[in-house]
Amino acid sequence: MSTLNAPTSAEAATATLHLTQILVSYEDAVRLLRIRDTYDWHQRVWQAFGGGDAKPRDFLIRVDRKEEAYRVLVLSRSIPAKPDWCPTDCFGTKAIPEDFFAHTRYRFSLLANPTKKLRADNADGSRKKNGRRVPVTERGGLVAWLQRKAEAGGLAINADSLRTIPRGREFFHRDSTSHGTHTAVEFQGELTVTNPAQFRATVAAGIGSAKAFGFGLLVIAPISDSTL
Repeated sequence: MSTLNAPTSAEAATATLHLTQILVSYEDAVRLLRIRDTYDWHQRVWQAFGGGDAKPRDFLIRVDRKEEAYRVLVLSRSIPAKPDWCPTDCFGTKAIPEDFFAHTRYRFSLLANPTKKLRADNADGSRKKNGRRVPVTERGGLVAWLQRKAEAGGLAINADSLRTIPRGREFFHRDSTSHGTHTAVEFQGELTVTNPAQFRATVAAGIGSAKAFGFGLLVIAPISDSTL
């Protein structure tokens, strides 16, 4: 499986980002597209970029259930082309203007797969390099996980505004023999930009793991000075 081709700081700070929204009815998703999980959505969206195993992925996706349809958000550096399976009236792309990233404060939503590595020791008592990863589920651990990611990503989370919303376990199937689960958590709240260039790079690259499964896309909306 190809991974996100993470941009350098310079690339992420300058490359134009594009936001695409795709709406697909539940009936079409099941009957026509044979969607079983978010990984299937990822494979379908990849067709908009002419993707294959040999091509790096430069997009993030998020899938939400709305009243009558799935809403798929796609953030990408490349401009997607409407795939054949997608009706024209449910596919729209726009470039994100640079001044969108010039604000200091934003409301945000992040669907993530927070995990932590358990310590595992060798027979001599030394620590193994690769411990088993397990989901982070309790509130304190989730807040700490997000704060670490935020500090590294050029932003600070407003702790008083932060909500952690469990979204349950999400199952995936890559093929007939490869399958597993992720534990989804939605973070909602307000953030303050501490390093504009790094923040821009974080938005482009996403936050956390399992990005091919619909996690990591940071959805943001500016908070204007007039609302302070």
